[in-house]
Amino acid sequence: MNVFKELSLVLIFILGFFQEPVKGRMVQQLTALTRPHPEEAAAFARWLVCQSSWGVLSTIANDLGGTPFGNVVSFSDGQPDKGSGIPYFYLTALDPTARYALKDQRSSFTISEYPIGTCGSKDPENPSCAKTTLIGKLKLLDGNSKEAEFAQNALFVKHPEMKDWPKDHNFQFFGLEIHDIFLINWFGGPKPLTVEQYLQAPMNVTFSTDD
Repeated sequence: MNVFKELSLVLIFILGFFQEPVKGRMVQQLTALTRPHPEEAAAFARWLVCQSSWGVLSTIANDLGGTPFGNVVSFSDGQPDKGSGIPYFYLTALDPTARYALKDQRSSFTISEYPIGTCGSKDPENPSCAKTTLIGKLKLLDGNSKEAEFAQNALFVKHPEMKDWPKDHNFQFFGLEIHDIFLINWFGGPKPLTVEQYLQAPMNVTFSTDD
């Protein structure tokens, strides 16, 4: 009986070890998309953006002599199974990122696959643990536009607490107008990828859940 008890305890430990990280993954909330093959550069970049919920947004710090300023920000590119590929942000000029962008729109946004949980034990800098940087202009959206409405829905679904952020902080919706894309998802250097290829890439939804 002691042997069976010990085996049961080991089994419970193993199941708990593997299940706990999965609960915290954003991809489990509403949908999950198939991780594309690394050779499918456009689809892979779209998958990475759609499955992610935060990254590092870099703007030009005009008060620091034009030094690049990177900041961790939350984002969304659309509903979980209908990502547009365009990152949208909910920012306040009380924070340097929005303040800098209002003076100089040049920006870049970097996302790593590592937080998604699909890199296993690989180091985030390992080329097979993907990363992408979207380069372009961070633009303030017209609050009455259809794009601002899309951005609000996209952000509030992925980041529900945003709805309750202080109104007196004057949060506004921003979108990144993408001009260039840097993607590494395997060995051999960056993948050649145009903005047009990226935006037209299909995404493969494999399942959905009501949980």
